[in-house]
Amino acid sequence: MKLRVLGEKEMEDFAANYVAGITPFESRATVVALSGPLGAGKTTFVRGVLRSYGIEEPVTSPTFVIEKVYIPPRGPFKKIVHIDAYRLENTHELDVLGFKELLGDEGTLILIEWPEHVEGAMPPDARRLAFTIGEGEERFVEYNS
Repeated sequence: MKLRVLGEKEMEDFAANYVAGITPFESRATVVALSGPLGAGKTTFVRGVLRSYGIEEPVTSPTFVIEKVYIPPRGPFKKIVHIDAYRLENTHELDVLGFKELLGDEGTLILIEWPEHVEGAMPPDARRLAFTIGEGEERFVEYNS
C-alpha cells in the first residue's frame, strides 16, 4: 500500500493509526523498520507512535546515542525502543548494543530507522515502511498491512 501524507500532523496521525493495529508478540519484541532518505518523515512517524502511547517529551532521532528507550504510560507495549542505525556500519555494531537480547524482550516495540545499515539483524517478520519525499511537505509511505 502507498499512502500520501501532507505535513507532520498527518504523519503523526498515520503513525498512531498504524501502531493501533499492532499486537505485541507474546515471546519477543515487535520490530518496525523505517527506511527512507533524510527528511522523509521517519522520526516524525516515531513521534506519532510515541504520542499515541502518551509520551509527550521531545522526540528527536537518536543519531549519536544510537538508541533511546521510552516507557509508555498507556498502550499494549511495556517499552518502546527507538534506534537510529544511520551511523552503524554493520550488524555487529548493533549486536554490541545488546540487540539480540532486546529482540527477546516480550512486550517491547522496536522502531528502527535506517534498517538497511544492519539488515542482517532484522527479524524476518519485521514490519517495514519505506518513506519518500514528494513536493513541499508531501511524503509517501509504502507498507504492507
